[in-house]
Amino acid sequence: MKNRATTRRDVLQGAGMAGIAAALGAPVVQAAPAGFVPILLAGAGGKNSLVLVNDKPLCLETPPHLLDDDVTPAERFFVRDNGLPPAGVNVGDWSLRIDGEVEAPLSLSLADLKRDFETVTLRLALECAGNGRKFYRPAVSGQQWTFGAVGFGDWTGVRLADVLKKAGVKKTAVYTGHYGADRHLSGDPEKQAISRGLPIAKALEPHTLIAFGLNGADLPAANGYPLRLVVPGWPGSCSQKWLTRIFVRDLPHDGEKMLEYDYRMPAYPVAPGTNVPEGDMRIIEGVPVKSLITFPALLAAGYQPV
Repeated sequence: MKNRATTRRDVLQGAGMAGIAAALGAPVVQAAPAGFVPILLAGAGGKNSLVLVNDKPLCLETPPHLLDDDVTPAERFFVRDNGLPPAGVNVGDWSLRIDGEVEAPLSLSLADLKRDFETVTLRLALECAGNGRKFYRPAVSGQQWTFGAVGFGDWTGVRLADVLKKAGVKKTAVYTGHYGADRHLSGDPEKQAISRGLPIAKALEPHTLIAFGLNGADLPAANGYPLRLVVPGWPGSCSQKWLTRIFVRDLPHDGEKMLEYDYRMPAYPVAPGTNVPEGDMRIIEGVPVKSLITFPALLAAGYQPV
């Protein structure tokens, strides 16, 4: 156990720590002593009670016994990055573009969204599609989440449907494509960190939000400040962070992590470990409901409190 933590600590020295600081929106001011997982002390939103799953991209999960609230506090809300978070966010310069298969493309500031559309607050769950992946048998690649890549938030924003209706969705519209200000892990500006989308019917569903607030405050930096999508019931990857563009398509979106085997499941039941042809895979849409005993901590199966 000591060697594992030491290796993680060594990796975090340098670029990894800088990335974590940028994602959290505040500097990391203390690291752990040798042999322990680093302690992240950030002034804006905390997150120091979360467990580090990966540092690049940054992935932090919530210990199960801290998921006992009806509403997950912002400082306990899990973090799932796919690339490098934007640096130096300036809300005054932030804009959201709506284009593609629409009658009147829009460019909206945060102030425009708050002024021109009804603001709503909805209590919605957000969960990474890979939550629980560490326990898969046979083992699979990807972020090795245990139980904590999930949270319930009071999300404040505007309905994506209202924005799309103002833009005038054409009859040819089939899918949305989402883009954010995060950068590819390589730093290559020509590559996207992630760009997923939704069938137009889900985009127009009234619980799908363009959110700018969480639990009565601005979004935390690590959870998409100043703007993100929240798509309840579907994989968290659909809820693009640091949202800058919604591209309405006349075909299913083909952005980063929309093709091949990414976020897809077999179209028919198979035994674990079966090789399924790519053509027999289907995009994950609705995510099954899960349940977990969170308190007391000893009843959270497989969890070892520290």
